[in-house]
Amino acid sequence: MTTFSDTRPAYHRSAALDDRAMAATSHPLATQAALDALRAGGNAVDAALAASAVLAVVEPHMTGIGGDCFALIAEPDGNLRALNGSGRSGRLADVEIARARSLAGSRIPEHHGLAVTVPGAVRAWADLAPLGRRGLAAALAPAIDIARDGFRVTQWVARDWALLVDRLRQDEHARAQYLIADQAPGFGDRIALPSLARTLEVIAREGADAFYQGEIAADIVAAVEAAGGVLDLEDLAHHRSEWVEPLSREYRGRRVVEMPPANQGLTALVLMGILERFDLSALDPTGADKFHLEVEAARLAYAERDATLADPTAMQEPADAFLEAARLDRLASQIDPARAGGRAPAARVDTDTVYLTVVDEDGRAVSFINSLFTGFGSGICTASGVMLQSRGAGFVLDADHPNALGPQKRPLHTLIPGLLFDGDRLEASFGVMGGQYQACGHAHLLTNLLDHGLDPQAALDAPRVFFEGPQTVLEPGVAAAVRADLAGRGHDLQLPNRPLGGGQVIRVDHARGVLLGGSDSRKDGLALGLGAALAQT
Repeated sequence: MTTFSDTRPAYHRSAALDDRAMAATSHPLATQAALDALRAGGNAVDAALAASAVLAVVEPHMTGIGGDCFALIAEPDGNLRALNGSGRSGRLADVEIARARSLAGSRIPEHHGLAVTVPGAVRAWADLAPLGRRGLAAALAPAIDIARDGFRVTQWVARDWALLVDRLRQDEHARAQYLIADQAPGFGDRIALPSLARTLEVIAREGADAFYQGEIAADIVAAVEAAGGVLDLEDLAHHRSEWVEPLSREYRGRRVVEMPPANQGLTALVLMGILERFDLSALDPTGADKFHLEVEAARLAYAERDATLADPTAMQEPADAFLEAARLDRLASQIDPARAGGRAPAARVDTDTVYLTVVDEDGRAVSFINSLFTGFGSGICTASGVMLQSRGAGFVLDADHPNALGPQKRPLHTLIPGLLFDGDRLEASFGVMGGQYQACGHAHLLTNLLDHGLDPQAALDAPRVFFEGPQTVLEPGVAAAVRADLAGRGHDLQLPNRPLGGGQVIRVDHARGVLLGGSDSRKDGLALGLGAALAQT
């Protein structure tokens, strides 16, 4: 068993408070951009777009205009919107072409051209902008300034960037644009991204079509083709976002809202449905019983995911079938409270992605997530500064599987924004980043909030558990007695080499008229209220 440190933090950061509006992101500059947009007369959509664009610059390993995004929007009148801003595979993509290009095994390598699906984020930003008040160009302006003038690299970003140097060195444009003297920028170093700034300026001036057609699109296609992919100009030109009907189910008297397939929001709902069959409120939130139930339920829910979840056009059962009481009862009955089950679905530990949330003065909430999937995505970069995602690595290379690589198809997607309602009233806007961990992260966060009564910051900062194959991955900060108990139940405990994701949450206390926010200590960001921001100016 891995040796863990017994050191546990005695304190955690306080939750943010405000009675007007709030933004919570993974980077201080993004939180600042969101609040600046609100101060300038924008709403939560304007603020979320500004923050997301800034994050595409200052956390370029986590997100970018070469990636995908999803958004849930709760309007003040109760209307709920859900935007799928993910891209599809190329028209020529299928398992046969992968085999013809000498890809063996069950998955597409993250660095291969076939891992690059159409980037959906820019089109999604443009589709969201009309719901705001300021337009896409205003939303992109702070990101353009930061990319052109440069920014200081924060501590967590520097740590992550340093781990990805070898990937960046393998691509000519990535090496030239995202390294300094062939090295990652360190904590406190300044780096500018002038090519990305110019590309953002074109998008701001000419709109999203300038990204999906013309020189930028040709640049993307050339880079993908050189890396063995099959995206072409028609694939990019025909890309569209999709407004979809969100999924929801009750948990402890509240309604949890998630994105539908091919998004793994369904997995989060299945996991919470399993956990609801146990009295978690009677358990210590950082005790062995809670961690055991959580990871065992996650293994079951992810096994369902890996076998069935796919583009809705390929799924063999409707999403509602996975949430039927009898099915959840059957899954929950497979958990032995005294013994690890030994199931080993193919999840793995990741920390990549950015999540942000904004609640404005009208009560509008945006739950927003944007990502390249893995660190610096595929590692394939264009001359125009676009780092391209590796989302196609989410496909499998089994032609009979629902999630098999196929033409114009969306892969199983890990990105999941969330909303929580108490009756018809918004109670929280939340998300947990971290690749495959995200569905488990939603359950972990919500059980901490609802079953254990933790405040948003404490709920985020509490130590996490997940799995990687047969191993149980447990973060530091857990008591030695708890680890020994879990090992005694048959868990092969491992310590992750990086934190399990991050996260943000804004909770609405309607009774007192106050917003409470949290921003994960595993990242560099913060939650900040508009009143607090005004007091500092």
